[in-house]
Amino acid sequence: MAMTSDPGAGVRPVGAGPAGAVRRGRRKRSQLTALLLASDAVCVLTVVLLLGRGEPTVVVVSTSTLAVHALAGLYRPRMDLSVLDDLPLLAGAGVAAVGVAAIAEGALGLGDVTPWALWAALVQTLLLVGARAVVYAVRIRYRVAGRVAMRTLVVGCGGLGAQLVELLRSGEHGLAPVGFVDDDPRLPAGVRPLPVLGGIADLERLVREHRVDIVVIAHSNVPEMVVVDVLRSCQGLAVEIFTVPRFWQVTNTHRLVQSVRGIPLVQLRRPAFRAVTWPLKRVLDVTASAAGLVLVLPVLVLCALLVRHEVAAGPLFRQERVGLDGRTFALLKLRTMPPDAASDVRWSGGDGAGPVGGWLRRLSLDELPQLWNVLRGEMSLVGPRPERPHFVERFTLDHDDYLWRHRVPVGVTGWAQVNGLRGDTSISERARFDNHYVENWSLWLDVKILVRTVGQVLTAAGR
Repeated sequence: MAMTSDPGAGVRPVGAGPAGAVRRGRRKRSQLTALLLASDAVCVLTVVLLLGRGEPTVVVVSTSTLAVHALAGLYRPRMDLSVLDDLPLLAGAGVAAVGVAAIAEGALGLGDVTPWALWAALVQTLLLVGARAVVYAVRIRYRVAGRVAMRTLVVGCGGLGAQLVELLRSGEHGLAPVGFVDDDPRLPAGVRPLPVLGGIADLERLVREHRVDIVVIAHSNVPEMVVVDVLRSCQGLAVEIFTVPRFWQVTNTHRLVQSVRGIPLVQLRRPAFRAVTWPLKRVLDVTASAAGLVLVLPVLVLCALLVRHEVAAGPLFRQERVGLDGRTFALLKLRTMPPDAASDVRWSGGDGAGPVGGWLRRLSLDELPQLWNVLRGEMSLVGPRPERPHFVERFTLDHDDYLWRHRVPVGVTGWAQVNGLRGDTSISERARFDNHYVENWSLWLDVKILVRTVGQVLTAAGR
């Protein structure tokens, strides 16, 4: 997703955001993951049929192993395929599955974990190791033969980039480099192993034109923030992004770090809207906002009557705000100041609030009507707070990261707000916290923010 802001022209999206990611095509399903799942399922089924002997604990041990493998990341696609690297996790998964069976024994009365069940678990682990070794051997052979290859762009045409290209050309890692991307290539044209297809600003177009699956960020002369902005613009595409860490020569490796013959590659986290759990965010929004509107209806009615008495105007206040992908919507609030004090271009109207309005703002009760915005899909319970178009344009010009907040739905509360950034506080800090939320979203983070918001409301820690 990319957006642009033009003074006088409003805020408009360029390209598409989270919704557009689906239209542009879903991420290719990993053949390796499917093969590993299939081989594990065959092993588990074999043990249940041949060694089950009607013992429920054998079935529990066998079937729970698949779930333990998934939680341990044993189905995660990788460049390096080594059953020896997986062996500790495979053995640990077998022990964990026996533990699950023991818990099921106590909770459900399925019977004792017998010596035969332990023997079946050992046989199953050996089968799983052997099957995985076969899958890896076949997969590597297909890679080297060029029958399995992910089209790859290397950002940075220098010594490290050229080294990566030469290493990837062996095929054993399953990546097929197609070209470099660089504004200022350090390698002369005559010694480049692949052509330079364009500059960093062309990355999104090149990914589409060359049907690229993988982007590897090596070191280049392009300023870091320029690269960050371009990578964010590619987040709606079905492409995985890896980066060579700085000081990679002394970087420790582990299972979460890929490796190309000694060169570590760190996979950037997939955008929130491409996470498997992302649709659950909308489920949480709908159920919680609907329930919330029912529960707080008496409070809303009381607040509306108090507002009507104080400002002698309609209690509901509508104001244009900028939401997901730069789209505008009418945000609902309880009126906390007289109608003639409201402004779309004045930063703070807090001085005009009367006693009731000030009380509503301190307790954040003026935000309750936004539950209707959430139910309508214009907002989420948790996300970056929406701002007026005038200030979005202004802050976008003053703060490089500001507009990237709009990659996810705006929220009634957010990560910046529960960290004390409310009212007249640093816009740069807000943008940093909001983008941190976007890059690190999880359902648990949403729950944590909601819990902290309730705590702040109860302690009157509002504006």
